[in-house]
Amino acid sequence: MSDELVATYRSEIMRIRRLAARAMSAYDVSEPRMELIAHGENTTFRVVGGDSNLETLSTSGEIDGQFLLRVHRPTRHGRDVDSEAAIRSELRWLMALRADTSLAVPEPVPTVGGSLTTTATADGVAGPRVCSLLRWMKGRNHNRSARPVHLYRLGGVLAQLHNHADGWRPPDGFVRIRWDHEAYFGNTMVYGNVDAADAWTLLPANLQRDFERVAEEVSNVMGLLGQGPDVFGLIHADAHLDNVLFDGPETRLIDFDDCGFGYRIYDVAVALWELRHRDDFSSFKDALVGGYTEHRPLPIDQLRHLDAFIAAREVAFGLWLAGMAQTRPAFREELPAEFAYIERSLGIVLSDRNRD
Repeated sequence: MSDELVATYRSEIMRIRRLAARAMSAYDVSEPRMELIAHGENTTFRVVGGDSNLETLSTSGEIDGQFLLRVHRPTRHGRDVDSEAAIRSELRWLMALRADTSLAVPEPVPTVGGSLTTTATADGVAGPRVCSLLRWMKGRNHNRSARPVHLYRLGGVLAQLHNHADGWRPPDGFVRIRWDHEAYFGNTMVYGNVDAADAWTLLPANLQRDFERVAEEVSNVMGLLGQGPDVFGLIHADAHLDNVLFDGPETRLIDFDDCGFGYRIYDVAVALWELRHRDDFSSFKDALVGGYTEHRPLPIDQLRHLDAFIAAREVAFGLWLAGMAQTRPAFREELPAEFAYIERSLGIVLSDRNRD
């Protein structure tokens, strides 16, 4: 990793931190202290107000006086999407989920003026950035210590999420990405500063061939499934175990930044994506499906294509990683190992599908 890239990365974070401090002036939070969480798709900070109380929890699991501030990356939701409208739409769905269901999802925090987002600028940061604030939710994830019970509980949450989406009428101006074939494999997305089409050129030749094979297969699967309301609708689109918080009996789903209109089976696939290589994968799959079907049917004509959508997730992740690595030192350092892992994972998925 070059010293120049590291220095650029650190100075970029410092500039965004200044922008984040300005954004917090729009909110009724006393003496906010900010701690960087991640500088990836968005730049996120944990914000602790001067009156924070770790012992005080809401019924949905928010810690009193603590927040998640997101400084959103431009073009995060596609080059042709109004980013501010997309973020407001995400927050409106969260508000509806909190009002209409018992699901524990993040609570949007409005500005003192009542807006769901604010914009801020800082020297050295190109253009204004849209920012949003959520209440901090208590819990821990089990990505590195997963047991079938965690997938069972997540399956129930996803089914209830899909049930709500079926009956909810999005408000006027609701804008979210459409997770279709073009979004996964075409040139809809921008990864960091890299167009999706250019990210393909950053792949090793053997991985590019595997990705092309997946693109063709998923095209066929999507053609078979169609886009009827029982198959295609509003989804979370990133519900892997890093985005699930467990706190005693409570299961809390966070990070709706990728939510949009897509295949319901993709939500199921993402939940299992990082477990596909394990010898005990079937126990996790059975648990997730069991939790899901307690609340909603999961037809076999969708479930039989689970591996195709796990493969689509591997492609989406690989292209994202290739693009983001051009400006993120940590990603660049991990790229060879991650590409090797993706290749092994696709080898398992594709070989299993050939046997079906």
